[in-house]
This record gives sequence, C-alpha cells and structure tokens, in this order.
Amino acid sequence: MDLVVIGLGYVGLPLVRAACRAGLRTGGLDLDARVVDGLRAGRSHIDDVSPAEVAEMLGQGFEPSVDEDILNGARTVVICVPTPLSEEGGPDLTAVRGAAETIARHLEPGMLVVLESTTYPGTTDEVVRPILEKSGLVAGEEFHLAFSPERIDPGNPVYGIRNTPKIVGGFSPACASAAAAFYGKFVDRVVEAKGTREAEMAKLLENTYRHVNIALVNEMAVFCDELGVDLWDAIDCAATKPFGFQAFRPGPGVGGHCIPIDPNYLSYKVRSLGYPFRFVELAQEINDRMPRYVVERAQQLLNREGRALKGAKVLLLGVTYKADIADQRESPARPVARRLARLGADLTYHDPYVASWRVDGTDVPRAGDLPAALEAADLTVVLTGHRDYDGAMLARHARLIFDAVGHTRDDPGPATELL
Repeated sequence: MDLVVIGLGYVGLPLVRAACRAGLRTGGLDLDARVVDGLRAGRSHIDDVSPAEVAEMLGQGFEPSVDEDILNGARTVVICVPTPLSEEGGPDLTAVRGAAETIARHLEPGMLVVLESTTYPGTTDEVVRPILEKSGLVAGEEFHLAFSPERIDPGNPVYGIRNTPKIVGGFSPACASAAAAFYGKFVDRVVEAKGTREAEMAKLLENTYRHVNIALVNEMAVFCDELGVDLWDAIDCAATKPFGFQAFRPGPGVGGHCIPIDPNYLSYKVRSLGYPFRFVELAQEINDRMPRYVVERAQQLLNREGRALKGAKVLLLGVTYKADIADQRESPARPVARRLARLGADLTYHDPYVASWRVDGTDVPRAGDLPAALEAADLTVVLTGHRDYDGAMLARHARLIFDAVGHTRDDPGPATELL
C-alpha cells in the first residue's frame, strides 16, 4: 500500500477519497467491523462521502479492513482515530496509543507515520514516538514521524482536502520533508511548521479562536436582549468593516468535535504547568450555559403569550450540530431538549437528516408533516438552520417561533423572536 489510514470516520474516509483520486493505492484499518463491512458493500456512514464515491474508491483499489496485517509494507500510515475528552478534561489517548502500538508491530525502515488526531502539544513526540520506537527503529533516522492537523469541515461545499492548506510538523527536518512530499500528492498547498508541537498547537489555536469568539457573541446576546439591542443587526453592521473584524454569531451552544472539545486539550496542558487557561475556561462556561438560556427565553416567550411551559407542545427544528448535515456530535439540541423535558414540555422534533432521536434514553417523537406540526405546536424552537426550513413557510404555519440561530432573519413573522 502507498497509504493505510487508521480510523475510517469523518477525518479518515475523506482522506482515503483524496488519496485514491490521486492514484495512491490505499487501505483503511478500522476496529468497527460494521463500518468496514459497509464500506466493502459500497455504503458510506458519513455525510461528506457518498455511496457513489465509496464505489469509486473501491474501484480505485481501496481496501478497508479490520486486519492489522494490511499495514505490512505500507509506505505511509496516517492515524485518524478519535480523541474524546477524558474524565480529567484532557484528551483520551486510548485510541491513539492503540493505533501506535499496532503500527509498531508492522513498522519498517523508511515508513512515514503521521498523526492527524487532535491532541495537546507534545503528544506526537512524548506519546506516539516512544511506542513506535519499541519496534527497535529510531524516529528521524530509520522511519519518519510527523503531525498534521486535520481541517475537515463537514458539509462545506467549497473547501475540502485538496484546496485547504495542509500543515505538517515533522519530528526532524527530514520527517517534515517526507510528510510534505506525501500530502503534496493531493493537496494544493502544504505548510511546514517548525516541528510537531507547533503543528499540534496550530490546530488548537484555530479552534480556541473560534470557541472564544463564539462565547463573546453568546454572552453579548444575553445582555443585548435586556438592553433592547438587535445584536444580529449590530454584527452585520460591524462586518462591513474591511479590516480588523470577523463576524461570529450567537447560537444555542457549540457542537461538533472541534469547538466544544479541542480547546479543553490546551487548557488541560496549561493546567499541568500550574495555572489556568482562563480564556478557554470562561468560554467553555459561557457556551455550556447557552442551552439553559435558550430554554429560559423560550419559557419567557410562552409566558408573554399567557401559556406555561409545563404541558406546552414544543417543536424543535434541527437537532444536528450544524446545518445540512446529519452529524449530531455534541449538538446543543440535546441539552435544550433535556431541560425542556424536565420542565414539563411536550416535545417533538423535526430534522430532515435524523430519522430517530433519543435524549437520555427516551425517544423524542419525530414530526412527519412539518406544516401540520408547526400549526400544532404552541412554540417552535429553531436550533439548526437547515436549508429545508423556509423562513416564510415557518412564519406562515407556526403559532410562535423562537429562532436560536437567526435562520428566519430574512423572513421574520410577527410571532418570531430571535436569540
């Protein structure tokens, strides 16, 4: 194999697709037999790779497997396994360590090993390298080692692997050159960092920047409501400045793997030095409390209409973490639904990408006919701005709308209120 990707999820499978299109003979290793069997049958389990593209990859020689022997003779191995939060608040590196141990059993001179899984600075050198060197081979001398942060944005129709600059940080200059040469086969621009730690930090910096700025506008949304200020309009006005400002907009919380999870890796590493990373911890606190605030605003809106939240029929529109994809990871819709249910609301949901939805082990009924569901609900809460949700249609059928994502700003009805 020219390449074997370990972990065939939201990061690994698009990487396989890009490599196959570049003519690389590519294999994939995953512990989940259902994922591997599905891929072999031409089925995709992620939004950004279609079944037709899986069939194309298979036709180009892609071999998904649960057998680690697929690593034998591989020129390059890329680790794309999950790094969830541990109980201590840092990354759980169980899957990374397991992948490194698997590679070590098949490591050969000249092989390039790249870690793409997001983690704290120092992981490649302090965790992955010692495991790989148990093979008896030395990093930087007998095999190449690098870190390259993934920059996958699920559902983004403009930027993919090829046209998103790829950062690589090598354990040595030769390692960096090897990694740059590899990614240069299917990425338009490769950027070499000073080392693995700088590449690891770059990923955390990107997501911490977003995390902190989203928290800023979320906190502003809370007091702007009390001040009678339309924050959405203020943001649009500020965004006309051609320099020094980038628009971020409020919402019911943050979702996905990157923003609510990755900055905590950096905070965890900073705490190991003996002091807190106050910006990240404050941003986390603000963003974590947004679902509660959304419920409070919804309750206030019902109260103004002379209706209690307890026993009210509440329809949630969109339960994925971002628009126009099926990914539910860390979606703020779940804590919103949890709190609404605890306060006695009668919940239903609608999402064109989610056929069934459970919160704390309980099935939330799915609305079939959207116009009928809007008319039946005492309150509709927009949590994800899917393109399928036409603002004018929502305003025409819904009795009362609380829009937590600004989706209906262009077609606001008299019974619509924005976050």
